[in-house]
Amino acid sequence: MQTPLDQVAREIDRHAGSRGWDQPPRVYALADTAELARREPALAAQLGMAESGSADGGLTPIEQEPLPSDRPLDDVLATITWPPEVIGCALVIESLVLPPSAEADLPDPAEIDVAAWVASHPDRRDVRITVAVLRDGTRECVVRLRDHDTDASVLSGADIAPALGDALATTLD
Repeated sequence: MQTPLDQVAREIDRHAGSRGWDQPPRVYALADTAELARREPALAAQLGMAESGSADGGLTPIEQEPLPSDRPLDDVLATITWPPEVIGCALVIESLVLPPSAEADLPDPAEIDVAAWVASHPDRRDVRITVAVLRDGTRECVVRLRDHDTDASVLSGADIAPALGDALATTLD
């Protein structure tokens, strides 16, 4: 059975997928759906929360303004803070990954542009990573491979991208 955090991470992943690939990183505030419905009854009615029962125990993602593209993601995340009503947050980012076996081929990182080397590696894979964290420390990550772009092929787990989870968690402090 999926947890509310797993459900919202998958929902955000599907939403990001509706825009296609090669998208910039996006960040989402996560609100307790029941609390959001209580605070914003007109919005709840517009979204049909009361009729569907989706206000019970769920999380609602609220997409934020696009992140600045002229600064490293770590620097941008370090500037984000959330009000107390936000019980969690999520990040969607696309990246290139290599299998562990490729590490043996990596030249000295001080002598090369690592990003360019990864981008030109024949075993590279395009992935979309959605990481969601709650204030209580709970985490969920969803990974979608570009060459296996189906909901059935999505990988998920709490510790798939621990560094991204850590960076997001700091925005909630």
